[in-house]
Order: sequence, then C-alpha cells, then structure tokens
Amino acid sequence: MDNVEEFLVRRPPTALRPLLGMTLLVVEDSRFACEAVRMLCMRSGARVRRADSLTSAMKHLSIYRPTAIIVDVGLPDGSGLTLIRQLAQATPRIDVILGTSGDPDMADDVIAAGGDGFLPKPIASLSDFQHAILSHLPANRQPQGPRMLSGEQVAPDRIAYREDLEYAARVLKQDQGGDTLDYVAGFIIGIADSAGDTDLACMANRLIRDRRRGGATDGPLNSLTDMVTARLKTASGF
Repeated sequence: MDNVEEFLVRRPPTALRPLLGMTLLVVEDSRFACEAVRMLCMRSGARVRRADSLTSAMKHLSIYRPTAIIVDVGLPDGSGLTLIRQLAQATPRIDVILGTSGDPDMADDVIAAGGDGFLPKPIASLSDFQHAILSHLPANRQPQGPRMLSGEQVAPDRIAYREDLEYAARVLKQDQGGDTLDYVAGFIIGIADSAGDTDLACMANRLIRDRRRGGATDGPLNSLTDMVTARLKTASGF
C-alpha cells in the first residue's frame, strides 16, 4: 500500500463520499458492467479492484480482504453463487457480500447462498449502489450527519460495450456446447440490458427459453450470432 492509498483508507466517510476508506472487489466478466461499478466507486470514495472469473477472484482474496464484494452470478468458469456461498461461511467474513445478475429472478438464489443483498443489472444508480453497501454496515461505519440522496446515473463508455460484444463473438465461435450457450446468452443479456439494447437482449432470452424447453436452438443461436456480428460492424458497437 502506497502513501496515497494509506491516506485514503484512514479517511472517515463523508456525506459526499460515504464509502471513503472502503475497498470493493467486483467479480465481473463484463467490462461494460465493471466500468459502471468503477464510476460509482469513484463518485462514492471507494477503491475498486476487478476479477473477471472465479479463479481470478480467489487469487485476489488470497492476498487481501475487501470491505465489500459484488459477485456476478454468471461467470466463465462457474457460478458466482459458489463463491458467495464460500465467502458467507468464511471466517473472518467480508463485511458486505452482494450478488448481481441481469436476471432479477436470481435475487432469491443470492440470498439463499448467504449473500447480503442483490443488485440487478444494469447497476447505474449512485444512491442505490451506496445504499446496497451502507445498509449492511454498522452505524459506526456510516458517514456522520445527513446524507443527500443522489439521482445520478452513470453511463459507461460504449467502447467497453463493444469489447464485451467482441468477447461474446469469440466465445460463440469457439464453443457452442450447452453450458457455454447458457453462459454466453446470460452474459449477452447482462450487457445488452446495461446498454439498452432491447433487441439483442430479447434474442438471447429466446435462446435460453428454447434451451430450457428442450426445443431446437439453431434458429435463435444463428440469429443471436448474426446480431452480435452486425453490431460489431458499426463504429458505435450497435
């Protein structure tokens, strides 16, 4: 830890920077979603570190213990629920364990695994983000005095969305097995919802529904692949 980090860690939280002194680990494979959390942390006073998989998260956690952790349920090397379950049972326990997903139905699974709360994607509201963490901390860890709730919404750079699309295209090209399709469809839903790309999210949802019903998936899979490819051909990522 350098002198600047040590100074920030020792500073008490304030009304404008209620997460000062905290470190947040975001376990998230989407660069677009992670950029949103980074912006929220910056505005809240928290330091943030990122892990893009379960394996990477465990490496981080073997070195340091963050104040709070946000774990994406769908990760490339397994379910984030597994990590949430392990962290909830660990001693000492991370102060705040949150799960996140583009599927709001995962909220109950996160709580059942031992998580403290759930953040549905897209994570964009500054006040909701701060409340999700502060509501699980004791009074002596809260900023003193009244705190004005902010209506600010963050909007990550579209370059990060394009990078996520490139990643999804690579995964679809390399492997179209069942587990991979479930993962990449969920990944696409998360980034599409975050970017407001309704058509892409609907097609990924259709692929998941057809797989769960045991129906043919060639049609929605091909359409989804074509939609991702088409968006990558435009300069803005759409």
